[in-house]
Amino acid sequence: MADVFRQYFHNSPPRRCMWVNGALIIGAGPSGLAVGACLKDRGVPFILLERSDCIASLWQNKTYDRLKLHLPKQFCQLPKLPFPDHFPEYPSKKQFIDYLESYAQHFDLKPRFNETVHCVSYDKTCNLWRVKTVMKNGVELEYICQWLVVATGENSESVIPEIEGLEEFGLSRSVMHSCEYKSGEEFSGKKVLVVGCGNSGMEVCLDLCLHNAFPSIVVRNSVHVLPREVMGKSTFEIAVMLLKWMPVWVVDKVLLVVAWLVLGNIGKYGIRRPLVGPMELKNREGKTPVLDTGALEKIKTGDIKVVPGIKRFFAGKVELVNGQSIDIDSVILATGYRSNVPSWFQESEFFDKNGYPKKPFPNGWKGEAGLYAVGFTRRGLSGATVDAVRIAEDIAKVWREETKQAKQFSACHRRCISQV
Repeated sequence: MADVFRQYFHNSPPRRCMWVNGALIIGAGPSGLAVGACLKDRGVPFILLERSDCIASLWQNKTYDRLKLHLPKQFCQLPKLPFPDHFPEYPSKKQFIDYLESYAQHFDLKPRFNETVHCVSYDKTCNLWRVKTVMKNGVELEYICQWLVVATGENSESVIPEIEGLEEFGLSRSVMHSCEYKSGEEFSGKKVLVVGCGNSGMEVCLDLCLHNAFPSIVVRNSVHVLPREVMGKSTFEIAVMLLKWMPVWVVDKVLLVVAWLVLGNIGKYGIRRPLVGPMELKNREGKTPVLDTGALEKIKTGDIKVVPGIKRFFAGKVELVNGQSIDIDSVILATGYRSNVPSWFQESEFFDKNGYPKKPFPNGWKGEAGLYAVGFTRRGLSGATVDAVRIAEDIAKVWREETKQAKQFSACHRRCISQV
């Protein structure tokens, strides 16, 4: 490998390059930290790149104040270090960030901050990855590595839908993505339209109610709403337990019966359930069911109004697909996120046009020529943890073999010198 690297530099034009003695990890969110910890545990060196100025920038900079983990902490902890025992079952945003900070400190993970990747390509001549970055001060670097781990995940960039009149509406009224939303305090007394009925949309509506705002939520498509807990037990934990003994379709039947008993008929409030069950839909399309934390009760009392899809915006108004128009003061787009991989990754065999691995779970973690992906399973932190362990084990196998061969070569070289 060293000979190949020397040949690469000899044949390439001069530029500021850096050889990575080990793996290069792009992204210092939970997924990247998990891979780094697992590699560190196996003695494999690596470099960890992060475009922001902190770890887990999505959690630190683009989440609302009242956010808590939707799943019990045992399903959200990273490899090799569990949550502290005194943490509640559903840690808060601050507690989760504190956990990640302590995780990075425990494993001595030191990302290179404020360094944005703008081009990744594979050099078939020398069988190495070339990763070009730009630092905050404008300095351009190029990393050369044998193993590349893409850990930027599914939620790199916010999705802003194109809706007629939205841009003009935003000239005089407030329009923001949920990544900019912190608290409902600034919306007190205002009529707010929340676009998107996933977990974030429901949580934002609940927070708005608690701050005396008047939210309406757009429910354009069907969605599964499940109670977060049943008799003090996590619904997700119950589903995981049942899946060990029952097929998915049976588990879905059980979940829907439980949801009906606990939540009642939500269809009469304008929320339609998909024809496909919640777990099957999650496995097939990656669509996560909404785990209710109180928003549904506000919908039942009318504090949160459910409205159908949007046709167009006007000054201070929105026209819905059913012809109704309602007055609004602000719009919050809880329309999710997407991968940003297509904007900088030139290889197209592994990732699809949307920036997700083409191979379905559980095989989407490994590509060809030392390429890996973590955080793209659409199975949250638990999915990222599983992939991080696999990736580290796979890299460590080759690393140990190459290190062993290098030591044998070095010993042989020393013997030859001593004989001379």
